[in-house]
Amino acid sequence: MGKKRTHAETKDGPARPPPDKSRVSAKHDKKDARKNGDAKSRPNLLFTPQPEWHAVALPALPTVENPTIPARHVLDELHQYADELLIAEGDEYGKSHLAKDSSHKFMSTVMTSGTMEDKVSALTLLVQESPLHTTKAFEQLLGLSRKKSRNAAMMALAALKDLMGQGVVLPPDRKLKAFARQPGLTSALQGKSATWKYGDRLPGQVQKIHLIAWAYEDWLKKQYFEMLKIIEGWSNDEVEYSRNRAVTFVWELLKEKPEQEENLLRLLINKLGDKEKKVASRASYLLLQLQITHPLMKSVIISSIESDLLFRPNQSGTAKYYGVITLNQTVLGAREQEVANKLLQIYFSLFVGLLKQQKEHDKKEEAVQKLNKHGNVQGGGGKPGKAARRKAEKAATQAFKVEDESREKLISAILTGVNRAFPFANTDDEKFGEQIDTIFQITHSANFNTSIQAMSLIQQISSTKHFATDRFYRTLYESLLDPRLIETSKHIMYLNLLYRALKSDVSIKRVQAFVKRLLQIIHLHEPPFICGVLYLINELIVQFPSIRSMVTTPEDNASESGEEHYDDVPEEGETVAPRKETETKHPHYDARKRDPAYADADLSCLWDLLPLQAHYHPSVHVLATKIIRQDQIKEKPDPTIYTLMNFLDKFSFRNAKTKTQATHGTSIMQPMSGTAKAADYLIAARDGDRTHGALNSEQFWRKKVDEVREDEVFFHTYFEKAGKAKQASKKDKKQRKKDEEDSEESGEEEIWKALVNSRPEVEGDDDDEGFDDIDMEDMVSDDEEDGGVGMDEGVELNLGSDGEDVADGASDDDGMDGFDLDDEEAFVDSDDDIPVDIDMNDDTDVEEPAPKSSKDKEKDKTKSKKRKLKHLPTFASADDYAKLIGDDDSE
Repeated sequence: MGKKRTHAETKDGPARPPPDKSRVSAKHDKKDARKNGDAKSRPNLLFTPQPEWHAVALPALPTVENPTIPARHVLDELHQYADELLIAEGDEYGKSHLAKDSSHKFMSTVMTSGTMEDKVSALTLLVQESPLHTTKAFEQLLGLSRKKSRNAAMMALAALKDLMGQGVVLPPDRKLKAFARQPGLTSALQGKSATWKYGDRLPGQVQKIHLIAWAYEDWLKKQYFEMLKIIEGWSNDEVEYSRNRAVTFVWELLKEKPEQEENLLRLLINKLGDKEKKVASRASYLLLQLQITHPLMKSVIISSIESDLLFRPNQSGTAKYYGVITLNQTVLGAREQEVANKLLQIYFSLFVGLLKQQKEHDKKEEAVQKLNKHGNVQGGGGKPGKAARRKAEKAATQAFKVEDESREKLISAILTGVNRAFPFANTDDEKFGEQIDTIFQITHSANFNTSIQAMSLIQQISSTKHFATDRFYRTLYESLLDPRLIETSKHIMYLNLLYRALKSDVSIKRVQAFVKRLLQIIHLHEPPFICGVLYLINELIVQFPSIRSMVTTPEDNASESGEEHYDDVPEEGETVAPRKETETKHPHYDARKRDPAYADADLSCLWDLLPLQAHYHPSVHVLATKIIRQDQIKEKPDPTIYTLMNFLDKFSFRNAKTKTQATHGTSIMQPMSGTAKAADYLIAARDGDRTHGALNSEQFWRKKVDEVREDEVFFHTYFEKAGKAKQASKKDKKQRKKDEEDSEESGEEEIWKALVNSRPEVEGDDDDEGFDDIDMEDMVSDDEEDGGVGMDEGVELNLGSDGEDVADGASDDDGMDGFDLDDEEAFVDSDDDIPVDIDMNDDTDVEEPAPKSSKDKEKDKTKSKKRKLKHLPTFASADDYAKLIGDDDSE
């Protein structure tokens, strides 16, 4: 038996053997190894892997004020050591994370054997996890963007743009710093540490994690610059799609992050001179969007456009044009006076350059001579022949047209910008007054539309700052006689300019001179401009009631009331004393005065209105008559109503396309309706007859004549008659239909007579017309006697509608024996048309119908004839043909 257990053993269990000392020591060694971080169990990473590497808190370093710049070789050695640490950090991350995780293994498989799209996606995901530890993946993406294939390169560039722009690889609130420009490193390399060598202890309190972060930041800055070089290359590609994509990438990077913003802005502005208008227009649009996203960049963008585009030597006119239209659409505010002054300075500098360029061009044309290789005048200086002269003139004309058009477009864009920037600028200095002479030179430009814009600018300046007011009105007064006014397309703009200028004028005599000259010149213009001028004169009469005296008060012709005086012609050798002029010469209107204030138009009458009363256009006649009679004009001042196109649209009898009130696009050049300046415009709406219905509609011709415009009275009269005639024709049509039915019935009677006359045996010798008195028994008996078959094969026909007796030879029992069911003629009429004779011999009291009139009896008679005619057989039977053949043989 075994040893007996004690009480203690039974209570606490069996006694345990003493622990093995070797096993205990091994266990404690494993715990210590896990605690101390053995290389086999935990990766030895100095920098924590995360997407926002720039957000990692680094140990603080002391800073030194006004530090000395370290030696270049010391910075290079320290930078080399930092690069080694960065590479080692990346290798350690690859071994510990990328090699063990199954998802990373799958990504590595995709990157080696997947499609291009899969490779780009896998590399992008890999970089997003920890950009500092995946520099090789970033370099692979950058290498894919250098491929010659546009599709692959654009795909890789789009991924890099997402990482750098919308991603977190770049810091959002600062630019990247080079390794040598890190303030902590410069402060550490002071004193004894300034002579640091490779292998020495790190200077100051700098640690390895500092060097890794600074090395990666320097590396990322260089790689980002390389990416911009690649984007610049694709922005100059020959394919428009690639250039558009590159411009979009530049804008998104510039909008999101401040890194390399100078180079990005230069790239974007450079595309304003692209050969394709779409690319240049898109670059202009993206620059304006950038100003909206970052309003504080307006001055930076304007200065960059000025230096890199507008005043750059040998710059094309197209690039300057797109640069100017980008500037003139810049949205300004009341607190941006410096920006507005800068814009005005640029605009006036461009004006001076354009005028100087034009003068130099004119001098070159005067002194141009072709020289040969020896430097002498080609052809000995003789005149060229006809063919050479014609060829040279043609080439010069074409070149001048192209250059002149681009020049006028540029001037027009500059004037637009000056008009927009002027209200926000501080123009109290005297330098601005000197620029007015430049604008006055533009008013004599070859393009009248540009002249109108220049005069609009001068009017705005003169009304607010009171610069050169008299000179402006002389220029505007002279422009009324310009023959280019007849052909210009800016009539509405010119009328609004006249309205604003004359409405704000303080000299009534000058306004009267303008009214007088306007009425003198409008006889050469088309009805739309004439109506616009008459609207303008009516508004001026309301503003200045003294103009009405030019219509009501006669002229003072006192100088013509004196006696006539004649002088003899002096003989030869005879001297004649000069006549003494009267001391007080009688003043009168002089249309040849340059200054309207001295034309004395207030002494004349508006006789020029009288010919307009006989004008061929009815609206001109009515407006002129209302002004003479001093009636109120209620029509809307819209000259587009009286254009030829609007008149021709009336003959198409359709509604015009409705114009949407919303602005198209986001350009600020759209007209702003409902603003405070709306009262300064005579013609604000240009809708024409878009809200007008079609002229041939019933709604239009049912209006009263007083509610119709004068030029539409003829249409109203015509369509009113046509509409009433149409309604009357509907009634006539119904009556005509009845008459046609009666005529058809009468025609059927004639046909029946012809049938009866051709076959007298059918009707017999009965002289009564119609089919009512046909004796069916005779017809049947005749056929039976001849051995033939009856007409209806024994069918009983109840054809008597006026109380006629039914045929006795037919019985009710065999009524359907010989009826042909295939005969469709028997079912032509409905049962309602066939009257049924009911023999009422019983004692039932029936109310006798009222006696029918003769007209009703005739209708019943004709209906019965039609029924009988339809029930006649179409073809004769074989027995009838046999009988006819037998009769011919017997004859």
